[in-house]
Amino acid sequence: MGSWPRVVLFSWIFIVLFGAARAIAQEDPARFPTRPINFIIPIPPGGPTDLAFRLLCREAEKVLGKPFVVVNKPGAGQSIGMAAIAVAKADGYTIGQSGNSGLLLVPHMEKVPYDPQKDFRQIIQCGGFNFGVFVKADSPFRGFEDVVAYARKNPRKLTFGSTVNSIQYLVMEQVARKERIELTHMPFKGTPEVEAAVLGGHVQVGVGDFSYSLVEAGQTRLLLLLREEKSAEYPRTPIMKDLGYADVPTPYYLGVCGPRAIPDPIVKKIEDAFAKGMKEQAVINGMKELRLPIIYRGSKDLETYVRLNYEIFGKLYKAFEKK
Repeated sequence: MGSWPRVVLFSWIFIVLFGAARAIAQEDPARFPTRPINFIIPIPPGGPTDLAFRLLCREAEKVLGKPFVVVNKPGAGQSIGMAAIAVAKADGYTIGQSGNSGLLLVPHMEKVPYDPQKDFRQIIQCGGFNFGVFVKADSPFRGFEDVVAYARKNPRKLTFGSTVNSIQYLVMEQVARKERIELTHMPFKGTPEVEAAVLGGHVQVGVGDFSYSLVEAGQTRLLLLLREEKSAEYPRTPIMKDLGYADVPTPYYLGVCGPRAIPDPIVKKIEDAFAKGMKEQAVINGMKELRLPIIYRGSKDLETYVRLNYEIFGKLYKAFEKK
């Protein structure tokens, strides 16, 4: 074969391959989805957050007609998982948890490989969290006031565990500043590890999205809920404002996000699928079993909520660093 026919052949192959790639890249939103969807959770498996998203994905996939493949990518205050979502192809086939700490706090604390305001498209909020302060059941701390009193008498001797570079870490530090006490922080990848450390006596206090099963089995005891409203499941456990911490923000939301450039029609399909899934009895029962509230925010409202809280935590962290 001469050089000219080769050039024609290679040109034809290039055109065909380029056209095919372009067709895939510009997949018709009306046909979405045509294959499984990856759902990234930026925390370890096994905790209430992970279980809630798996439950929601199971119901949403019934609406969309294609399965969700749940992948846990924990570490670095959720920034590893969030980075994976940010750099994914914006075709709707990779989405994930809208990480609270990974979007609102960590970018203020250290350099991350994404812009929390420009690289993500908020899709829907499906619920809230029960984050709290907990101890082993036989702990001498009967209430959060006991923790404060011990820390005041024993500077730096009280150890508390939480996810590294997390909102709950900053909340505890803010409380410590208000109470003028000094604590020793022990960082972990996720709350299941924190709970194991509390049960093993390696830390005195745990902070995170606790397992209700451990609380109700009498293995751990709740001292304080990091939330703005009282819990129907734990009405006797004080919340932040009950102890004078109403000015310390606790924006814990169960949200879904994806890469910023996902086409609007695909975002709408995903939002509708999760919104319908939230109403299914399996989700209602499952969230009740996990002791988590069902809370809805649409895409636009969640965008606003995330942006405002990102700004709040930016100011809060700058003030924290100056002291």
